[in-house]
Amino acid sequence: MAITDWPTEERPRERLLKHGAQVLSDAELLAIFLRVGMRGKSAVDLARDLLKRFGSLTLLFAAGEAEFAAIPGMGSAKFAQLQAVIEMARRALCEEMQERDLIDSPQAVRDWLRLRLGALPYESFKVILLDAGNRLLHAEELFRGTLDQTSVYPREVVKLALAKNAAAVIFAHNHPSGSTEPSRADQLLTANLKQALALVDIRVLDHFIVAGNSEPLSFAERGLL
Repeated sequence: MAITDWPTEERPRERLLKHGAQVLSDAELLAIFLRVGMRGKSAVDLARDLLKRFGSLTLLFAAGEAEFAAIPGMGSAKFAQLQAVIEMARRALCEEMQERDLIDSPQAVRDWLRLRLGALPYESFKVILLDAGNRLLHAEELFRGTLDQTSVYPREVVKLALAKNAAAVIFAHNHPSGSTEPSRADQLLTANLKQALALVDIRVLDHFIVAGNSEPLSFAERGLL
């Protein structure tokens, strides 16, 4: 049955307008983006198929063009539209991070990191550089590794922080394995980076570990800094 044949109060778009986007399921939100279904399937049915195929919104967002466009009802145009939506969300979160004290806005950092790192198949280490007011100056992927390890050099982190005139930094990396638990190596690396940056009077505010849709783990909240 097409969505236009549903009772008005059950249609995703009408529910969003009346109650807000937060009341909709992932499939309903995705259906509004898709706008139309295909023969024999409503947009909601197609959205459910997509979520089942990829496993989550995060993994759907990380899909490549060929993989996405190969699905019946999808294509390069829809892929481009989806990537534009994702990038707008990332940029909006970046703007929020530039305007607000990130110590007082930890959820904005977490949301941005999930969009950037949550579904990567390789390990990525990011450095978020902050000014004296703890607002975002610059964020950069400094190192990229294999599925389970990467090499992070303190001298490169210090060099970048000094070049951007940063007063503080936040580190973040992902665990493609799916667990946010910090390893002993993660803790030793953080301690080494903190020590190296202290020599040039740059503070380490936090280190986040990101894994899929899970809430990113904060070293500061765990008492690991």
